[in-house]
Amino acid sequence: MTTMMTMQPEATITDDVHDDQAWRAVETRDAAWDGRVVYAVTSTGIYCRPSCPSRRPSRHRVRFFDAPQAAARAGFRACQRCRPDDQSRAEASVAAARASLDAHLASPDGERPTLARLAAVAGMSPYHLQRVFKAQVGLTPAEYLRAGLSERLKAELRRGETVSRATYGAGFGSGSRAYEAADVHLGMTPATYRAGGRGAVIHYRVVPSSYGQVLVAATERGLCAVTLGDDADALVRQLAGEYPRATLAQADGDSAGAGQFAAWVDAVVGQLDAPRTVPSVPLDPRGTAFQRRVWRALQAIPAGETRSYADVAAAIGAPAAVRAVAQACATNPVAVIVPCHRVIRRDGGLSGYRWGVERKRRLLAAEAEGARGG
Repeated sequence: MTTMMTMQPEATITDDVHDDQAWRAVETRDAAWDGRVVYAVTSTGIYCRPSCPSRRPSRHRVRFFDAPQAAARAGFRACQRCRPDDQSRAEASVAAARASLDAHLASPDGERPTLARLAAVAGMSPYHLQRVFKAQVGLTPAEYLRAGLSERLKAELRRGETVSRATYGAGFGSGSRAYEAADVHLGMTPATYRAGGRGAVIHYRVVPSSYGQVLVAATERGLCAVTLGDDADALVRQLAGEYPRATLAQADGDSAGAGQFAAWVDAVVGQLDAPRTVPSVPLDPRGTAFQRRVWRALQAIPAGETRSYADVAAAIGAPAAVRAVAQACATNPVAVIVPCHRVIRRDGGLSGYRWGVERKRRLLAAEAEGARGG
């Protein structure tokens, strides 16, 4: 786990690893770090964005801050070239573009907003809007719109509309686009979702472990749930609530595909008993495009290491979407295989965990011990 070390009262970039990463961002003028840190130059008394085109200072004259306000409190002035204190303007522009998208989602009968139209509303170039929108929201405007349309599709289907009416009522121009979105956001076809999962077969098994009961569930495409708890029946009821009309089949040796499912269960149990690189098992969790990007990033964190929510946000190219990353971690349906327990607060605190903070503490301790022994 990263050791935190305070540098100055005003500076909130406090660990050496993060500090070195920020300096590399300055060296490469990495715009992905804009909004995440500013750097101040002690010889000039000025602070800048990492992407500032001005001449790079010497490393020993640079201090990093998490926000322009922190740099200002420390006595530094904003650069007049890159204007790092204009973040509030960017936030207002993104808010205007997002409001325009939300208005279309509320009444999708009108013309779909293009990036050029959104840029005009936001008062910036299309390229700049695309970049800052993704940095703040975690999705591009097009991804945000598709995710919103998928939510409308789900709402229409839950109300009992036919698939055809729900498709066009949600604002999809064609059935093929609705089915494409459903494959990503629903994990099943619109017709199956409308039926509450009717027709879908989900095999599951609950096994004991040193972390309590572990439920492993899978569709024909891969693991859709790995949950931890103390009550096996409660875990099964939770799964049934997620798929109210699916056929839940308790896996046994005579089930179709039993050998494959048993291998997946063994992979989960093996990961709990001997943490290592995440095993290669197919996954089929239901989630938005953004959630899936976060979950893939979590799988890249090696056992024995941790990342902050800000680190994960930067890794997916959305450094300002820290809260959205935290929410994606909190809603992760596949424990251990998607190792959301490896994400902690920047100050080293464990924060929350869907299956209990004490389990998170024990998982991290076991992985750290395994890394030392490896």
